[in-house]
Amino acid sequence: MNGWPTGVGRRVFDTIDSTNIYARAIVNDGASPVWIMAHEQTVGVGRRGRAWSTQRGNFAATYLAEIKDDLNTVALRSFVAALALYDALNAVGVAADRLSLKWPNDVLLDGGKVAGILLETAGVGPSHICIGIGVNLAHAPEPAKMETNAVPAKSLLADVGININAEQFLDALAFAYQQRETQFRASGFDTIRTDWLTHAARLGETIIARTPKGDTVGTFETLDETGAVILQTAKGRCAIHAAEIFFT
Repeated sequence: MNGWPTGVGRRVFDTIDSTNIYARAIVNDGASPVWIMAHEQTVGVGRRGRAWSTQRGNFAATYLAEIKDDLNTVALRSFVAALALYDALNAVGVAADRLSLKWPNDVLLDGGKVAGILLETAGVGPSHICIGIGVNLAHAPEPAKMETNAVPAKSLLADVGININAEQFLDALAFAYQQRETQFRASGFDTIRTDWLTHAARLGETIIARTPKGDTVGTFETLDETGAVILQTAKGRCAIHAAEIFFT
């Protein structure tokens, strides 16, 4: 396993309400950049405010960092984090051909969700970014707790036979994220976008983008320079900036 990134803090808790809540509470403490991890999370929140608890044996952490560049690039960190998760999962023994990336912020194992990302900002300005990450290391949510038509959930232990604890995974993820963040700062979004598309789930296939205004069905062609999904639909090409993606 590679070493811990220089200059990055590490705080590990047995039980916490939410690592993202804790991260937002310490933005003015001068602690960032720092990884905050909990073995058990009781009041976690997923995308669109969904409740998300973390069982012991799974992974829940938040990376808190100061925003040092254009605010418009903050959302692109979801792609940086997704690639870091892909790299970390591969580093701990998951074969690369079993992993794929689902827009905007999920990692799939054999087509089922194994990890997710929640991006938030905090502080005045805002001044900081909080990247919340959850990984099903030992347990996958029961189907009844999943959203209707969502991809099935997977776990490393049940589906791959990899038994790794949360702190070991944190070591792998922190190193991988530092590598991808360095890439992003050196080369911008273009190389991150190219790498993400290399691992994209259902690229070139028909997908459904669901928003409050309705569903858009089309062929997933690419990502644009802002990270939006470009769909070829019956009415022409369109850019999707925010949506839930479903597979047909």
